[in-house]
Amino acid sequence: MEQNSNSFLETEPIGRLMTKYSVPCIISLLVAALYNIVDQIFIANASYLGSYGNAANTVVYPLTIVALAIAVMIGDGCCAFVSISLGAKETENAHKSIGNSIVLCIAASIILTAIYLLFSDQILTMFGGRVNEETFMHAQEYFFWITVGIPFYMFGQAMNPIIRSDGSPKFAMVATVAGAITNVILDPIFIYIFKWGMMGAAVATVAGQILTAVLSIWYIRHMKAVKLQKNSFNLNGRIIKRFIPLGICSFLSQISLVFAMAAINNMIQKYGALDEIFGQSQYAQIPMAVVGIVMKFFQIVISIAVGMSAGCIPIVGYNIGAGRNDRAKKLFSMLLVSEFIVGAVALIFAELLPQQLINIFGAANESIYYTEFAIKSFRTYLCLMPLACVNKATFIYLQSLGRALLSTLLSMVREIVFGVGFALLLPVFFGLDGVLYSMPVSDVLTFIMSIIVIRYTYKTLSTNKVKEAA
Repeated sequence: MEQNSNSFLETEPIGRLMTKYSVPCIISLLVAALYNIVDQIFIANASYLGSYGNAANTVVYPLTIVALAIAVMIGDGCCAFVSISLGAKETENAHKSIGNSIVLCIAASIILTAIYLLFSDQILTMFGGRVNEETFMHAQEYFFWITVGIPFYMFGQAMNPIIRSDGSPKFAMVATVAGAITNVILDPIFIYIFKWGMMGAAVATVAGQILTAVLSIWYIRHMKAVKLQKNSFNLNGRIIKRFIPLGICSFLSQISLVFAMAAINNMIQKYGALDEIFGQSQYAQIPMAVVGIVMKFFQIVISIAVGMSAGCIPIVGYNIGAGRNDRAKKLFSMLLVSEFIVGAVALIFAELLPQQLINIFGAANESIYYTEFAIKSFRTYLCLMPLACVNKATFIYLQSLGRALLSTLLSMVREIVFGVGFALLLPVFFGLDGVLYSMPVSDVLTFIMSIIVIRYTYKTLSTNKVKEAA
């Protein structure tokens, strides 16, 4: 048995463990989300960039999420597998899965970087970058420098949950926060003082990502519960097939945003051109900039929801591996209540303070059409956030139980069938408003499925079947 055991996951009070693991995870994910959001705030308030730069940021944002989706699939899958393995005292599986995840992450990041550099213009066009020429020019500049940092970004994000699985959620948080602080410090210097524009915002982001990656490398060389060996890095198909499926839910929750934003951006470009106001060239970028901002606010909320759930993965996995279904069941109840409260608080902000929220993103420098569309977007697109948070918690909890197939299928229905489907369908009938209706319609239909899954999960946790499935 290791010198530094994670056995406390089976003995400490559930509430204390949930706080200990979820809070650092929430902060880590919030900080990761804030990278792009901070860029957008500084860009929006730079008079020489404004809504054109904002729209360009919105175009590039989903392309960074592709990198994040691959990274969290590897990292969260490995995290869940390592936690279950440690609970079952299978340390060899644990160290081999970590080594394999590192190799996979590096290889995937190099391939993605090459694809982005070779086909940048075509990719930006697919995501609505040609809404007007100035937006496309800013998007090209921002995308190039963001692409240069993808290997560092993916490595840092993949290692974050793995570091948590080793029993060090605070270090995982510190590594991410350090990078974000670097970004916040450099953004105003590069954008306002050096006047580097979109390049300045991107370079500041990449600098922060490099720092996070360096700190992650240091920790991986000094792990506690798991000790890496040379053979840890030998690719093992059996191990990979066991941990990658556990990360598919995390992958889908991120990649769905990419498909949804691709659909939304193209619907905005198409139906915005038919609008009396936004069909005019000087206002054409406004709907894309605004919807991007609203989705960034949603990303903050969903980062809290996902962080709360993902932070519990090591706790649930260990207790299931140790046969303590009673503790896993209690944690599920606490998680669902907490997620609903998070969504309710966020809903209050979106419904009562949309003007204040949009002012953060440079509304004072824009036309009245910008503000009016933003207020409507906040109140419509985000009106069912409590349900969205509960849905996300339910699917991620299934992942922590090792129910990869069920978690994946449910996530696919929500994120691909509903999320993308309604984003494409509803604008046909409601124009630009249809884009805003797509989110609440998807959330309410998904919540019906979640109720069924929640009842099934409680029933399963009352038996010994979970450990067998995991």
